[in-house]
Amino acid sequence: MRRLGRSRSGGAAARVPPRTPADAAPRAAARPPVGTPPGPPQGPIATGPVTAWLLPLVVLLATLTVGFAFGLWERAWWALLGLVFVCVVLLAQEIEPRVPLRSRGLYQRVLALGFPLALLLTWEWLAGSGILNPRWFPPPSQIAVALWDLTVTYDRFNRSSLLGRPWLVPEMLAESGWAGVQALVGESHVWATLSRVLGGFAIGATPGVLVGMVMGLNRTVRMMLDTTMSAIYVLPKIAIFPILMLVFPNPFGEGPKIAVVAISAFFLVAISTMAGVQGIDKVYLEAGRNFGASRAQMFRHVILPGALPIVFSGLRLALGTALIVIVAVEFVRADKGVGFLIFYYWQVLVTPRMYAALVVVMALGVGLTALLQWLERRAMPWRRGGDGRG
Repeated sequence: MRRLGRSRSGGAAARVPPRTPADAAPRAAARPPVGTPPGPPQGPIATGPVTAWLLPLVVLLATLTVGFAFGLWERAWWALLGLVFVCVVLLAQEIEPRVPLRSRGLYQRVLALGFPLALLLTWEWLAGSGILNPRWFPPPSQIAVALWDLTVTYDRFNRSSLLGRPWLVPEMLAESGWAGVQALVGESHVWATLSRVLGGFAIGATPGVLVGMVMGLNRTVRMMLDTTMSAIYVLPKIAIFPILMLVFPNPFGEGPKIAVVAISAFFLVAISTMAGVQGIDKVYLEAGRNFGASRAQMFRHVILPGALPIVFSGLRLALGTALIVIVAVEFVRADKGVGFLIFYYWQVLVTPRMYAALVVVMALGVGLTALLQWLERRAMPWRRGGDGRG
């Protein structure tokens, strides 16, 4: 046993002196107390975050300086803008962790609103300096003026206006009654497009949800309809518009336009609803059966709530597709509608008004999507706390 106490060199074994409270004091002093937030890194590590924050800023300033000094914007503006965008993204990523938590939401809103504003200002500068051809890419200031002109001007040639001149409603109501108000509404391009979208969407989405539910619950029906629906779904809906014009008694009326929107919405809603029903967790179905739920109770309390998130996702896709399809249809067969405005001002080469009509389409898309999201929050109140909306 004594040999085990000796070192390899044959000397006496090195004895470890016992630790005393005085020895542990320096280590305890070096260790921060529990709950103390970590301080900034010390030594060479502190230069890492500064370098990561400084490098994108230096590259951004260098890109702008070199581009203006050597006149590179006219020849390679797209490459310089891409490099500026990358630098701005990296700089924003480095700044965000340094923003206090109470101001993090404000910082994110500034990013969400600042980027479109910076994009518009860049477009204004590119078109104003001649880098972009202002005839084909008019600056946003001209587009805003054209949008205002479209809103307040009555087109005597086409006998139409953008919004239907709502400021004349009291006067027309006093002079001609509701017939005059209907005449004002009938001249509106926005109302013509909205009525076609909403009518076709309602006609197509309602049976789409029902058929999708049946296909998700019944394997036989799903096997019978899946192949046929997949084959028809891939057809461009604008391609079947001539067939619908042959089916309806009035080929130039509203029937074919609303029908093609309904067909577009039906397939998207049906397929997404079927996927939502099939994607319900089996645990919920087993729990409902174990509690003795009937078929009606299973559908109301388990299947429908479980499939609603995917159903509303399909409704949003169908609503966007409906707007795209109706604009394309109005290109070729309409005398009123936002799509008609786009194509008409393209034919007469009034590009600011053409872009203004495109802005109206985007505004319609944002408004309709917001309306559908509002309905989604009302239909699924249990998700309000989870997504932060309510």
